[in-house]
Amino acid sequence: MEISTIIGLVLGFVSVLVGMVLKHAPLTALVNPAAFVIILGGTAATLFIGFPLSELKKFPKLVKMTFVKQKLMNKTDLITLFMEYASITRREGLLALESKVEEINDTFLRNGMRMIIDGNDQEFVSDVLMEDINATEERHRSGALIFSQAGMYAPSLGVLGAVIGLIAALGQMSDMTELAKAIGAAFIATLLGIFTGYVICHPIANKLKRLSKREVEIRLMMVEGLLSIQSGVSTIAISQKLSVFLTPSERLKMNQREAGSSEQKD
Repeated sequence: MEISTIIGLVLGFVSVLVGMVLKHAPLTALVNPAAFVIILGGTAATLFIGFPLSELKKFPKLVKMTFVKQKLMNKTDLITLFMEYASITRREGLLALESKVEEINDTFLRNGMRMIIDGNDQEFVSDVLMEDINATEERHRSGALIFSQAGMYAPSLGVLGAVIGLIAALGQMSDMTELAKAIGAAFIATLLGIFTGYVICHPIANKLKRLSKREVEIRLMMVEGLLSIQSGVSTIAISQKLSVFLTPSERLKMNQREAGSSEQKD
């Protein structure tokens, strides 16, 4: 479970509700079916107009991605794995890795391993894997764009809802109490539109972009590792090459772990 998404949503709703209470605004004002129809229905309409149905079908899956923890290989574990593969390759050759292929759970890495074991040249392997990464990035970009566009449209539709509400309010000019209620109700649409756009849709789009960036980084590490193994580099060289993908703190932890392993062997 991606707890940060839940924390953010709960904090967003609580902030608005508590803010309304502190400002002595009645929470019952939020019960405004017309505002929900205009904002949610209107935003959905803009997405159907702006995106093909094949992309919109992924909407539930995209939302789920922000709530489910991303299952990716740990970077330091990946470096250790490639060091092991490099050691085997230098001792026994690339074909010795064939027994390791089925143990790999990651589809991208497994396909890459099969390509280098089959004897494809480095340029071909690199081109195929990079095309796969580019295609993945494009799919992720289109998914994040759905929420970015929704985040842009929702606040504007909130203004539209407010205008409609004010038009309705003009019909209550003879009764100042009803007029005041109608004006308050009109601005609920604006509140809902801004909240939907800037507290829900834009942050989800940003999270999808961050998840995509993290996955791409892991895959680029895999490409570098696979090509290094194919070149027959040493375990030390492959560790140094892949360590550039680590943060300083991750490098420190990895060095400490390697130092601890060396002491145990001694």
